[in-house]
Amino acid sequence: MTTNHEAEARQAHRRPPTLVFIHGTNSSSAWASGLTSELTLRGHRCVAVDLPGHGREAFYPRSYQAPQDLQALATEPSPLAKITIDDYVEHVVEVVRRARRHGPVILVGMSQGGVTVSRVGNAIPELLDRVVYVAAYCCVDLPNVAAYLETPENSDSLLPKVTAAMVADPAVLGVNRLNWRSADPAVFQGVKEALAGDFTDEGVSRLLNMLEPDETAGIPLAEARGEAHTWGRIPRTYVRLTLDRLIPPALQDRFIAEADRLTPGNPTDVRSVAAPHVGPFDRPELVEIFAELASR
Repeated sequence: MTTNHEAEARQAHRRPPTLVFIHGTNSSSAWASGLTSELTLRGHRCVAVDLPGHGREAFYPRSYQAPQDLQALATEPSPLAKITIDDYVEHVVEVVRRARRHGPVILVGMSQGGVTVSRVGNAIPELLDRVVYVAAYCCVDLPNVAAYLETPENSDSLLPKVTAAMVADPAVLGVNRLNWRSADPAVFQGVKEALAGDFTDEGVSRLLNMLEPDETAGIPLAEARGEAHTWGRIPRTYVRLTLDRLIPPALQDRFIAEADRLTPGNPTDVRSVAAPHVGPFDRPELVEIFAELASR
């Protein structure tokens, strides 16, 4: 005998999926605005999430404003110091539960957002129909992001060009604070090389004004491995960005290989796009990938 709950679950599963997008470090839902707009115009359901302390809850130190007080910027406390990966996961789980009432859910993470995707996959695999990593950390053999930063596959990452903008000690402040408004031309050029590739200078300026100064310092050290019996059951797509200078293609390929060894019966669906780390994500190739996944 079929219960009302089972009937409702089957009916919901026949509906179109909702794409739920999770941003990366020092970022917000704004990174996906062009992508979600285009997908929505094509008739797909999608939502970009602001993680706790980001987007509408973002913190901008008074010393970050112009004229900047660089000495104060290195010490001004941040509310993000109290936020943990568990807070990120709890927030996204609630979003997924709400979206699931209306049909299947595809959870997408960019860059460090992959940590949240994996942790949510461990927590509620039964509510996810697919997880997607877009040049994202997909930890399997090693426990966290920090461990992968020390691997040979990450040796040519230009991450140090980005962290050159860091203005405070994370161990003291509890956040990774980057001064995207730095007047140092080396910071501008470093961000362009590491994140933006062939962006124009005007495009890099827009990017810098979208990024947020503070990010919880503990995320790179948090346990981030996907577990075979939970996360490993979920169909998985990895979108390789082949021009990425922050998470090099060699490291992206390592994530894919490790995941496939862990779950040989559930191999990764791999797509490749010639794009730098930050896209932009409304570029036609990426839009087509997500439109196709949402139409399956």
